[in-house]
Amino acid sequence: MSGQQDLGITESKEHSPGEWYAEVVRKAELADYAPMGGFIVTRPRGYGLWEEIRDHLDAQFEATGVENAYFPLFIPESYLENEKEIVEGFDPEVAWVTHGGHEELDERLAVRPTSESIIAPFLSQWVRSHRDLPLRLNQWCSVVRWEATDTKPFFRTKEFLWQEGHTAHREHDGAWEETMRRLDQYEHTYEDLLSIPVLRGQKPDHDKFPGAHTTTTLEALMPDGKSVQGATSHHLGQTFAEAFDVAYIDEDENEHLAHTTSWGLSWRALGALIMTHSDDQGLVLPPKIAPEQVVVVPIWQEDTQEEVLDYAAGVARDLDDAGVRVHLDDRDERNPGFKYNEWELKGVPLRIEIGPNEVAEDELTLVHRPDGESAVESRETVAETTREHCEEIAAKLYVAAETNLAENVRDAESRDEILGTIGQHGGYVRTPWCGNEACETEIKDQIAAEIVLVPFENNEDKHLEGVLAGEANCAICGEQAIETAYFARNY
Repeated sequence: MSGQQDLGITESKEHSPGEWYAEVVRKAELADYAPMGGFIVTRPRGYGLWEEIRDHLDAQFEATGVENAYFPLFIPESYLENEKEIVEGFDPEVAWVTHGGHEELDERLAVRPTSESIIAPFLSQWVRSHRDLPLRLNQWCSVVRWEATDTKPFFRTKEFLWQEGHTAHREHDGAWEETMRRLDQYEHTYEDLLSIPVLRGQKPDHDKFPGAHTTTTLEALMPDGKSVQGATSHHLGQTFAEAFDVAYIDEDENEHLAHTTSWGLSWRALGALIMTHSDDQGLVLPPKIAPEQVVVVPIWQEDTQEEVLDYAAGVARDLDDAGVRVHLDDRDERNPGFKYNEWELKGVPLRIEIGPNEVAEDELTLVHRPDGESAVESRETVAETTREHCEEIAAKLYVAAETNLAENVRDAESRDEILGTIGQHGGYVRTPWCGNEACETEIKDQIAAEIVLVPFENNEDKHLEGVLAGEANCAICGEQAIETAYFARNY
């Protein structure tokens, strides 16, 4: 196969989204499959995207009192068993270390599926007085959950990268404010950095994080009609504080249990990014996260080469000086068409084309990656003009995803309507629900869809307009409904 042929995407996003997604991830040089089933190798371009998410979140965390730390990869079995709901919730997914070298260990070590059980004991040591609270920690790490069978890079792997924050507070309300603050920051990351609108709500009680008081969630709708759990923020109540004796002496000189939270976002956000915006030409990236925001492609003949390259180099230099991430593709061995295809495949948001005409007129031709829209602009204001075009590209991507979301939230008032709507359209089905897990199970068994969220009581989400209200019966069993459920297939 020639390089030109191998460069292109051969699968269709509309007709074979799974195969298309895998091809984009590989050909855009984001990841490869590891020799062990369920694992991937993250390539520099893919890891660079994760670093942009990390830096964006880290700045928000730091501004709100969070400090980064690091805890061991391994958790003693006795620590894990201190919180029985954690054990029950994760037991089928835990990978265990039983030997060190040739020696059998006295106690098995769990490869962390999450870190509450190793972090909470240290919170117990570090918290003594009300003056120590709130205590806010975060770590960037990988976790292992031995449940992935069919690997989908970034969406579903046995090992994945994430951040997990852990905090301790004096009061329930302080922990709830913390829970919502982190959900706000995750929402900002999705909408501002990734140009992806999200729904926000909470998980039904039977689907909460093991031991949690409340689990809040962000959900993003993919073009194939499936939902992605984009991030979760858990109000843990006093469950872990009681299990691990996280207590403090208050001003009344009495000992009180703390209220704790945990919250996390994984590289599943990268899967959502790729799936949401990319197309049959390859990866599409919003400018704020793109490793190269602009690629400058000079186009010359032998007699114009020197002046075109000098002009293009000056444009690239001005953009770099202005803080724009720019790449000058002045390779002599590749023609402009090949370069266009390669940078489109890699998702660069904006292309600047420079030929003899642009040089003569002191102009630039700018081309948007998402839709091929082009504009001729003055060379004089290249940095300002580039920023404006990047903002326009980000807005285009967000609007397209927001339109997809708005068009794919549908109401259903019966079991058959739920099944038929999801079966035909995918997306979210909004329906009155009695709160009984058995009703969700009935839908899940029929069509592999589940309740991905229920709105907050105050419905604090700009995308959840028109939530069913008033007297209603559960669409599945006919009993009195107590809340609105959003059903969807998910990743």
